[in-house]
Amino acid sequence: MAVNKRSIITRYFFIVLVMCVIGIFVIVKGGIIMFAERNYWLEVADRFVDENIPIRPNRGNILSSDGKLMASSLPEYRIYMDFMSNEKDPVKFAKEQHVRDSVFNANLDSICRGLHRIFPEKSARQFREHLKKGRRMKSRNYPIYPKRISYTQYKEVKKLPVFRLHKYKGGFKEVAFNYRKKPFGSLAAQTLGRLYADTSMGARNGIELAFDSLLKGKNGVKHRQKVMNRYLDMVDIPPVDGCDIITTIDVGMQDICEKALVDKLEEINAKVGVAVLMEVATGEVRAIVNLRKGDDGHYYEMESNAISDLLEPGSTFKTASIMVALEDGKITPHTEVDTGNGVMDMYGSKMRDHNWHRGGYGKIDVTRIMEVSSNVGVSYLIDKYYRDDPQKFVDGLKRMSLDQPLHLQIQGEGEPYLKGPDERYFAKTTLPWMSIGYETQLPPMNILTFYNAIANNGVMVKPKFVKAAMRDGEVVKEYPTEVINPKICSDKTLAQIHEILRSVVEHGLAKPAGNKQFPVSGKTGTAQISKGKAGYKSGRTDYLVSFCGYFPSDAPKYSCIVSIQKPGLPASGGLMAGSVFGKIAERVYAQDIYFDLRNAVDSTSNVIPTVKAGEMNEALAILNNLDVPAETEFTTGKIQGDIWGRATSDTTAVTLHDKEQADGLVPNVVGMGAKDAVFLLESKGMKVRLHGTGRVRQQSVQGGSRIVKGGTISLTLR
Repeated sequence: MAVNKRSIITRYFFIVLVMCVIGIFVIVKGGIIMFAERNYWLEVADRFVDENIPIRPNRGNILSSDGKLMASSLPEYRIYMDFMSNEKDPVKFAKEQHVRDSVFNANLDSICRGLHRIFPEKSARQFREHLKKGRRMKSRNYPIYPKRISYTQYKEVKKLPVFRLHKYKGGFKEVAFNYRKKPFGSLAAQTLGRLYADTSMGARNGIELAFDSLLKGKNGVKHRQKVMNRYLDMVDIPPVDGCDIITTIDVGMQDICEKALVDKLEEINAKVGVAVLMEVATGEVRAIVNLRKGDDGHYYEMESNAISDLLEPGSTFKTASIMVALEDGKITPHTEVDTGNGVMDMYGSKMRDHNWHRGGYGKIDVTRIMEVSSNVGVSYLIDKYYRDDPQKFVDGLKRMSLDQPLHLQIQGEGEPYLKGPDERYFAKTTLPWMSIGYETQLPPMNILTFYNAIANNGVMVKPKFVKAAMRDGEVVKEYPTEVINPKICSDKTLAQIHEILRSVVEHGLAKPAGNKQFPVSGKTGTAQISKGKAGYKSGRTDYLVSFCGYFPSDAPKYSCIVSIQKPGLPASGGLMAGSVFGKIAERVYAQDIYFDLRNAVDSTSNVIPTVKAGEMNEALAILNNLDVPAETEFTTGKIQGDIWGRATSDTTAVTLHDKEQADGLVPNVVGMGAKDAVFLLESKGMKVRLHGTGRVRQQSVQGGSRIVKGGTISLTLR
C-alpha cells in the first residue's frame, strides 16, 4: 500500500501544534500561580496541617571549671517588613491596603525614633528614608535593619507601633537564628570549638564537636491542629535540651597564659605560639593557648597547634634521653664528658654546642650538661652507650610512653613519631641527633604530658579538657582521670632527674623561667625547623624555642609548656619561652595559693588592701574569704547579678560602690583588671586589644561615648 507522505506530515504537524499549545498553557498557568496567585497559595501552605514537625532543643552550655559561662546558645533575629496586604479579593485588598498605609504613615515618625534609640548608629531620618523606599517598592520582604539583632533588641523593636501588631495586620515579621555566644571572646576559642553557620549541620571542631551528641540534646515532635478555627502547634514528644559541659579550663589562668604569650609573640615577631597549663595530679588542662599570626599582624586562634603540630622538639627531648641512660645504669648525674671546644665529629657530621664559637664548655658532668643544654655532651653519651644496640635506647623511650598517642577528648591530635633502627633511613648519625630532639616528632601536648609524669612521681596521666556533663544541675556523666603509664621509670631515676631539672632553672640557661618566691624545674629547647626535603639550610631558617617544666618543684601542682615558632635568629628557649613560663608561673602561683593574713602581719595591725575596679560581688567574696572588713554602698539596691563599680579604702575597711552601666554607652574601665575590662566591653559588643600588664590606665574610646557595635577599643595597662 502506498504511503501518503503528505498525510503523515499533516498528522505530525497537528501533534506538534497540540504539544506546543499544551506547553504554552503550562507555562502561563505556572506564571499565574507564581505571581498572580502567589499569596493565595502561600496562605494555603500556612493552613496545611503538618505532621511530625521536629522541635529543636536548646543546645547545652560550655562552662569553665568554676562555673563561668564560656559558650552559650542565644537567639538572634533578622527583621523584615511586608508592605502589602494578603487579602485576595480586589475590593477588600484595596480597602485593607489603604488602612495599613494610613496606620503606617501615621506612626512612621514614632517608629523611626524608636529604631534610632535601639540602633543609634543610624539616625531617625535615615530609617525614615529607608522605610519609605521599601514602601515605594511595595516589597513583601524588606529588611528593616541590615544585621542580625539580639533577643533584647528584638523585644524592644516589637514594642514599637505597627510592629507590635500581628504580621498579617502590621506587616512586621522576623527570622530567628540560633547564635553561639562566647562571653570571654577569643579565650580558648579553638579548644571550645565552633559551630557551622548553619547550626543544623552541628559542630566543626573542639569540645563542641567532641561532645556534640551531649550538647545538642534530642529533637521533639509536634503537629499542627485546627482548634476553634485556629491552627495550633500541638507537642507530641517534648524536646530534651542538651547537657551542659563542665570543662577543666580556668578563665583566670587562661587569661594569664594568653596575655603572657601574646606579649612575647609581638615582641619577637613570632609566627606561632602555644602555651598549655596542666594540673599535675589530675591532668586537667587549666589553660590552653594556640595563637597564629594573621595577615594583619595580630594573633588569632586558628588551629589546635598544641595538640596537632608535629615538630622536632629539640633540647626538651634531652631529658628523656638522659633518663633512659640513668634508668639503664649507664650514667649518673656526676658522669663527666669532655665536650672540648664545643664541636665534635659524629660520623662525618659536626655536632655543635650553642657556644662553640666561644670555645665550648670543656669537661663537665651530666648535671652541667643539662644546665647548659650541651648537644655534644648528650649525643656523646647516648652514642657511646647505645650505638651498638640503638633499639635498647628506643625501647627505653617507649617504656616512658613517648611513642603513644594520647587519645585526647578532642579531635585533631598528631601521632608521635620515634624512629627505630629497623627503618630504612636509620643512619649512624641518627642516634646522636635523635638524642638531642631531632629526627623525631612530638606535639607540644605530648612533651608536656611526659614532663607532667616526672612531676607526678612517675605517673603519666592523660590530659583532660572536660570533667563532667550536667543536665538540670545533676551530673549525667563524669570523666575521671585516666592513667596512661603507672610508672615511667624507677624512683631513683625520678629523684635524679628532679634534681637535674631544678638545677637547670636555678643555675642553667633556664633562669628566666625561675622565681625567687618558689622553686621551678624544667628544660629549655631550641631547634631549627626542617623545611622537608629542603632541610635546614634553605633560605632563612625558622626556629622552635620552648620551655617545659613544673612548679613549685618541692610539691608540684602545675606543669606548663611554652612553645614558639619564630623566623631567624636570635632564638633562645630560655630567654623567649622561659620568660613566658616565668610570668605564667608567678601569676598562677599568686592566684592559686592563699595565705592567712593573721600569719603574715602583726595581729595588732589591720592590713587593708587596694581593690581594683570591676565586678564588685567577686571583690566582696574575696575580701570576705580573707577576713578583710568590707562595706557596700550600692545605690541600685542590687545584691545579686553582676555589679560593676569601684572600691575605696581607709585604715579600717574597704567600701564597694556600684556604678550603673548605661545601655548603648562605652563603660569606663580605667582601674579595672584585664579580665573584668575585657568581659565588660565584649559583652557590649566591642572588640578589645590589650597593651601592657596590670590595671587599665587608659582606654582609646572614652567612657560615656556611644558604642559602635563591632568597634575596636585599645586598653593600656600598667
